[in-house]
Amino acid sequence: MVKSFPAEGETFPWWAGNARLTNLSGRLLGAHVAQAGLIVFWAGAYTLFELSRFNPELPMYEQGLILLPNLARLGLGVGAGGKIVDTYPYFQIGVVHLISSAFLGFGGIFHSLKGEPTLEERTPFFGYKWEDKEKMTTILGIHLVLLGIGAFLLVAKAMYFGGLYDTTIGQVRVISEPTFDPTVIFGYLFGAGGKNWIASVDNLEDVVGGHMWVGILCIVGGLWHIRTQPFAWTENLFVWSGEAYLSYSLGALALMGFIAAYFVSVNTLVYPVEFFGPVLKIGIQQYPYFDSGEVLTSRTWLANSHFWLAFFFLQGHIWHALRAAGFDFRKGEVANQVAANAAS
Repeated sequence: MVKSFPAEGETFPWWAGNARLTNLSGRLLGAHVAQAGLIVFWAGAYTLFELSRFNPELPMYEQGLILLPNLARLGLGVGAGGKIVDTYPYFQIGVVHLISSAFLGFGGIFHSLKGEPTLEERTPFFGYKWEDKEKMTTILGIHLVLLGIGAFLLVAKAMYFGGLYDTTIGQVRVISEPTFDPTVIFGYLFGAGGKNWIASVDNLEDVVGGHMWVGILCIVGGLWHIRTQPFAWTENLFVWSGEAYLSYSLGALALMGFIAAYFVSVNTLVYPVEFFGPVLKIGIQQYPYFDSGEVLTSRTWLANSHFWLAFFFLQGHIWHALRAAGFDFRKGEVANQVAANAAS
């Protein structure tokens, strides 16, 4: 098992954050719930802030907006040609997020200060140990099921709850017959859709059908992980520690961030020009950049923020992966040979 930083007898520095809670599952839950509350609070507050300065007479992408364009592409408050005709749905969404953040904040404070320090003290079902491989894969499965449900929520919005904005016709429409043909959906992964890989998708039927397949695979995979134990060959393939799981998660976030940056930059179906502005030029001068020309559009903001967040997630992945493998950055050497052998 990888030894947690800092060494015995030392204290955590102020910037260690949740590392202080590595072995306190109840307190770590509180921190995560509180952080979720902060995220939801930001989403609600910033939606209302953007709404307070939104001018429906100007292009949405020229107003420095981040959240409203994403709500508009879901077909909320949008009329013909992408014109915003009703902003009340945006107000409702902002308020719901603010109210939700209060409940999350209360839960975070409770688990951080009043709840049991470890979940095992309350119920074994919610408790865990980082080295418990079966429990970790069960938690992975639960997350996959939740992701699958999230994908189906988009499918439900597209098919049964008002539809999505279709930039090809300039109207909000219900997607009644999504593409379910696996050769079409998975063909995008192998370049069958065009030069822009999965970002070459040009119709909402394929977009919604893709979400259906993602939802199915996530839920089936999640249930499989919940009901099974890790295979024997995985014993030495992975490092089974909290820091290793963090590194895996950061690596996955980095990959998704880079893909999202590219998708935002070149795709105008999922990110309509009416709300996000024209497609971007992608290049490298002194550093990578995504440029829309003279106007700093919402598409520019999104593409650059996705890229740089992914870049730093990647650095975090490398940092935590090396530490999980036993590397001590203070000494500049592998300090835990057991962990290094497990990672090799």
